[in-house]
Amino acid sequence: MASRIEYSEKYCDETNEYRHVILPKDLAKQLPKNRLLSESEWRGIGVQQSRGWVHYALHRPEPHILLFRRPLGTDPQTGVPDPELARRAIEDEYKGQMGLPPHMYVGN
Repeated sequence: MASRIEYSEKYCDETNEYRHVILPKDLAKQLPKNRLLSESEWRGIGVQQSRGWVHYALHRPEPHILLFRRPLGTDPQTGVPDPELARRAIEDEYKGQMGLPPHMYVGN
């Protein structure tokens, strides 16, 4: 079942990065309808992603789509936000939006 789970690319704003996860509809029917999932719950159904992600909103028109976010600069191994990583992520996102090539990003 986990192989049928689809993951979006990450996208961000000035404070968080986001992604959505699309579950097979038959799996989604087994989930609680009116509350967010804890990390152990979404991992328990086969969602696989690095640490720090939080299921933050219900998408009522399409309940098989789970919406996740985490603070920019979150260390993917520990799940703990790092202010320096956040600064770099914001700078890199800005440079990407301005059309600068990746070799001009911070740390490259």
